[in-house]
Amino acid sequence: MTPQAENEPAALMTTGGDGRIRLDPQTGLNLYHSAPRPRDLLAYASSTANDISSAAYAAAERVLDELGPAPAPGTYRGRLEALRGRIRAAYALAPDVSIVFAPSGTDLEYVALACMTGRGAAGTNAVLLGADEVGSGCIRSAHGLYFADETALGVAVTPGEPVPGLGGATVDLVDVPVRCEDGKVRPSDEIAELMLTSIRVARAAGRHSLVHVVHGSKTGLILPALEDVERLAAEGAALVVDACQARITSAAVADYLDRGAIVFVTGSKFMGGPPFSGFALVPPEIAAASPPLPEGFATIFLRAEWPENWPGAEALPDRVNPGLLLRLEASVFELERFQHLPAGTVERVILAFHAAIRAEIVGKIPARRVAPYPPGHIEDADSHPIEMRTLSTLDLSALKPGGATFADAQAWHKAMALAGVRVGQPVKCVRLADGGWGASLRIGLSMPQVVGAAGLSDEAMQARFAADMAAIREALLEAAA
Repeated sequence: MTPQAENEPAALMTTGGDGRIRLDPQTGLNLYHSAPRPRDLLAYASSTANDISSAAYAAAERVLDELGPAPAPGTYRGRLEALRGRIRAAYALAPDVSIVFAPSGTDLEYVALACMTGRGAAGTNAVLLGADEVGSGCIRSAHGLYFADETALGVAVTPGEPVPGLGGATVDLVDVPVRCEDGKVRPSDEIAELMLTSIRVARAAGRHSLVHVVHGSKTGLILPALEDVERLAAEGAALVVDACQARITSAAVADYLDRGAIVFVTGSKFMGGPPFSGFALVPPEIAAASPPLPEGFATIFLRAEWPENWPGAEALPDRVNPGLLLRLEASVFELERFQHLPAGTVERVILAFHAAIRAEIVGKIPARRVAPYPPGHIEDADSHPIEMRTLSTLDLSALKPGGATFADAQAWHKAMALAGVRVGQPVKCVRLADGGWGASLRIGLSMPQVVGAAGLSDEAMQARFAADMAAIREALLEAAA
């Protein structure tokens, strides 16, 4: 670290990640129009990426002061080990749950693949669910391929090329879309049948299946349903739960781990930390059976990011990624603050937020909520945890005669962000009459926002959310004019 960076958490937090983390020199913002420093703006963008809160930034400053100008690998190892303990405590996890850190949710896919290496004589059958709703890079990383032209360690690579020892012929990828061609969500049993077919075909070919469960997609979907997850597990498939949006309860995390599933979580969505950081929660039986890490992981991970006793981790570079550490520290700081709130308080805040969107946006402009469940399955929403109501996906196609397009929504999103109003990016979930994708945007609450509203009276909270949603409505209408 340079002397200048020593006292600049914002500068460090734009290092140690792939190219998406870099700032545009003109705007000072990253690819998602967020910044690694607190800003005075209206932001409900937790479904895409957050600006760091003032409280979390102060926590990052304290960590940086403790690290000093040149932290040693042992210091990095100690800080990450402490974070493992704090994450276990925050989610009430057993001490034998292993935790692997990664610079992004996309990189977490490599962790699950590494755990499966060697289980099938002919390799791994990776069954990805909803690449269109979990992240564009996952279609490559879940295949054991590099997804960008540079890794978080600054190693130049070729996108689409296999990670040595992991990808290539040893991994077969099947992507099961969560939506039909018309944009409607597939029913859980239909998704499960597609997955079961893939599992059985792969087993006949000597491949072991790794099946993805989505707990909180970009539009708030939880699929497949638990009874269908049990059917998949009964076929001998290994499970990985994409909970990267972090809209998940401690009880749900524990339930998935008890079922032998690896759980992915990132710190930059609902958790409220700056982009990019993430961690994989690995059940003890999976960790104990894992083979040595593939050689290519030396281009992606550092030694301390894997548990001390993980086979093959000793071959990883024993260096420090201070940017990733600060981002993780900020995210776990937000997680701890949120988890300390009483459940009733969390519900009160979330329901007030949800009601404000309905009253100030859906009720006043031609917008409709995109249902976070398959058609005719409204009961699914009732079974979702309250955290799922922290995200609303809005169909805005009616804002223009003939139908506003996905490209229109992209332009609105950027214009609003540059005007100081940040919401979640559009997602391809609405079909227009001509077959094209319609306009959508997402409005998402974050853990630090829940914490910030928790101490307000009901009247003050409702007034705050109403004013914020009205401001988003007006910024949207201005951008769309």
